[in-house]
Amino acid sequence: MGAIDLHSKPFDEETITKLEIFENYAQAWLPTFIMWPKSGPKLCIFDFFAGTGYDMNGVPGSPIRFLTKIQEYRGDMFKNKIKVDLYLNEFEPAKKKQEKFELLKKSCKQFLADHPGLEHLVNIIYSNEDCETLFPKLMPEINKYPSLVYLDQNGVKFADEKYFLALEKTTTTDFLYFVSSSYFWRFGKTEEFKKYLDIDMEEAKKDPYKHIHRNVLRQLKTKMPITSKLKLYPFSIKREPNIHGIIFGAKHPRAVDKFLTVAWEKNSVNGQANFDIDDDIPEAQMSLFTEKKLTKIEAFQSEVYKKVLAGELTNNKQLFDFTLEQGHIGAHASAVLKNMKSGKEVQYESTSPLVNYDNAYKKSKILNYVVLGKKP
Repeated sequence: MGAIDLHSKPFDEETITKLEIFENYAQAWLPTFIMWPKSGPKLCIFDFFAGTGYDMNGVPGSPIRFLTKIQEYRGDMFKNKIKVDLYLNEFEPAKKKQEKFELLKKSCKQFLADHPGLEHLVNIIYSNEDCETLFPKLMPEINKYPSLVYLDQNGVKFADEKYFLALEKTTTTDFLYFVSSSYFWRFGKTEEFKKYLDIDMEEAKKDPYKHIHRNVLRQLKTKMPITSKLKLYPFSIKREPNIHGIIFGAKHPRAVDKFLTVAWEKNSVNGQANFDIDDDIPEAQMSLFTEKKLTKIEAFQSEVYKKVLAGELTNNKQLFDFTLEQGHIGAHASAVLKNMKSGKEVQYESTSPLVNYDNAYKKSKILNYVVLGKKP
């Protein structure tokens, strides 16, 4: 099962979705560490499957998107004396002449030439190696500095759980890993797959095919150390007839909050896919003969309502943690508390329920929710 040449044709809609999520998370990640006094003088971004910089129609790929975001924050970087090391790797294992690697260097050097001064804030480290050998070489750098790692699986061996287990041991590393999950549906029982990531396909196939990316992630979580603080979240991407997806990983709640914000902005219905993975849209229509099924957001909000009334969630930090654990954003939970307050079911001493990172963690502001009782 060979790798696919992603740049021999224009990026399709699904690839652009993936690139936009990569780009939007970089936009959220950069200012967090640029403005953090403890981050040190250097940040690192690693793109192990960087491509050529652009597709054949000039649409930017991940390296140019990263450079664009760094360019946007150059003022803050200069002010805070922070630089970015951008590691870009592109390797075509079956080819003697590495044309895509040469195009990558050409694209990035031209971008720097078009943006004078940026070369003083970003240091590009190019590599032309197999990811399997390059990854362990760069792990010391990933461990040493605040890092953002992009792994874009393009072949069976790059689905290896060893990458996840290595990243799990880091402390200030966020990663986005693109996985061809539909390959597991078709080839997951083969020895070629099992030697890299052994998935219980009988268990996975109990759910509909469209949930395969979620199932791959669910089983991957079981391979993490039981004491791990790493949080993993999926975003499924449908590319007919295949289901692929991004796995996001981070340990810090602020990172999780930022990724979930990006994901819900990409799809405000479910926050987990570029399609209606949970059949929420049809369920929004009332039926004369069947009881309306709750959408994903409605089901979550119903759970929040019950747990607050039951005294299981008594303050904004508990509620914020629960919200992230369930893969939702603070606004979804805040709406419930505001309605409960206006209905005189709950009281709290603030105009807002403060279900956000800044109050729950950054300011350590704990707001207690006092249950007054249910509506008559």
